[in-house]
Amino acid sequence: MNSTHSITSSLAAVFRPNLAPNYWSQGAWTVLRVVVGLVMVHNGMDKLADIENFSAAYAEVIGLPFPIFFTYLAAFTEMIGAPLVALGLLTRPAALGLFATMCVASYHHILVSGFSIPYLELSSIYMACFLFYLINGAGIFSVDALISRWLGAKFRNQKKQQMGALESYYQTSSHEVMSKN
Repeated sequence: MNSTHSITSSLAAVFRPNLAPNYWSQGAWTVLRVVVGLVMVHNGMDKLADIENFSAAYAEVIGLPFPIFFTYLAAFTEMIGAPLVALGLLTRPAALGLFATMCVASYHHILVSGFSIPYLELSSIYMACFLFYLINGAGIFSVDALISRWLGAKFRNQKKQQMGALESYYQTSSHEVMSKN
């Protein structure tokens, strides 16, 4: 029975998802965030290098209105949003923009070549990564986490000051009521 329990326990550990924010899982989130953010920047640079041809080949093909405008929008989303994701700064808004851009890219690939994996592969991987960070945030090793801790500490201090002021007020009020009696 003991060996069966050991095997079952080991299998359970293999299949159990990691829901606790431990340093190993958060470190993996950070590596993925930095890599996907830094590698994504080149997509924006490619668009800006030849905006008219990119616009004609991609934005016009899928029927986007104002194709030059949307090509610039996609390029700047990738040029600004990707480094923000890598830093973990404003991660959710940046990931939202990048996720939307990759949805449009995936739509383009499906429209042009159907469900061909070689064409869909990269945009789908990016799309999944940005969806992950849109939902989960940047993780504990990020600028967002530092800002959140700072704001949380500031809020707790304000709350303590408010509680202290209320306590003083009630003590003063109760003394005044007692002295009148």
